[in-house]
Amino acid sequence: MSDGVEVWSGGVNTWECDEMGHLNVRFWVTKAMEGLGAFVAELGLPRALAPESETTFLVQEHHIRFLKEARAGAALWMSGSVVELGEDWAQLVLVIRHPDGTPGATFQTRIRHVATSDLSPRPWPQRVLDRSADLMGTVPAYAAARSVELGLVVSGASLAKALDLGMTRIGLGIIGPDDLDIFGRMRPELFIGRVSDGVARLFGETRPGPALAPGETPPRVGGAVLEYRVLYHNWPRAGDRTEIRSGFAGAEPKTRRVMHWMLDPESGKPWVTAEAIVISFDLDRRKVIEISPEALASFEDQVLAGLSL
Repeated sequence: MSDGVEVWSGGVNTWECDEMGHLNVRFWVTKAMEGLGAFVAELGLPRALAPESETTFLVQEHHIRFLKEARAGAALWMSGSVVELGEDWAQLVLVIRHPDGTPGATFQTRIRHVATSDLSPRPWPQRVLDRSADLMGTVPAYAAARSVELGLVVSGASLAKALDLGMTRIGLGIIGPDDLDIFGRMRPELFIGRVSDGVARLFGETRPGPALAPGETPPRVGGAVLEYRVLYHNWPRAGDRTEIRSGFAGAEPKTRRVMHWMLDPESGKPWVTAEAIVISFDLDRRKVIEISPEALASFEDQVLAGLSL
């Protein structure tokens, strides 16, 4: 069942769209997390997100591809399937679709079944093992990693290393009660949302554009993300501080590779690390822009050697 089972249906509100005129990454993840909860219920844990539940699931990793933008008023729906099931973990794929079935965004998601009390791993109950057989699928080609590697990562991220590399601070704040899930941990969409809020400090308020012929009118240029890999290392709670440091790991005419580290300013350890493939975006033609050689050279000068997840 490569198309999976439908787990969510909804749409795009105006207030969920950003200055680029389309659904912001924060809300793609918000919708994916709601669909994930529904999919886990389909697997046999209908109360996994209820406050009285003794076990729940914890997201360990997201691989996200943004394939077709969604604008205010658009309808969306989501399907999900199991790619692999271990003793206490699962690899899932969720696809957020436009009404005709065209994929808008895909989420390869690794979760772990854990105790709500201390996050220690718990084996899946037999009903989940039984139900998963009916929900098995494969990762469709359009959801496969394209510009990032999905192999094992041992992160070396730390505040000390960020300072040593010269990474740019794009976010600084504290986790409040509105940022938490039902179990008192930071909601996953908060990370990607805070990156979106602060990334202009890394890129500058004006995104680079194409080389222009004499007298040619420059296009209106924005920015967008094509692909993300997000690793969740630990989960802030209310009162915990966060600092986001970012830097360029590579640059090409059509794409830039950016690393974002959400760090604990107190311990220096990582909360979340992520790799993003970003583009300049023609806001009128809604197309990727190949930036000028001068702009590319500027980005290449900003690449930080040794920067990784």
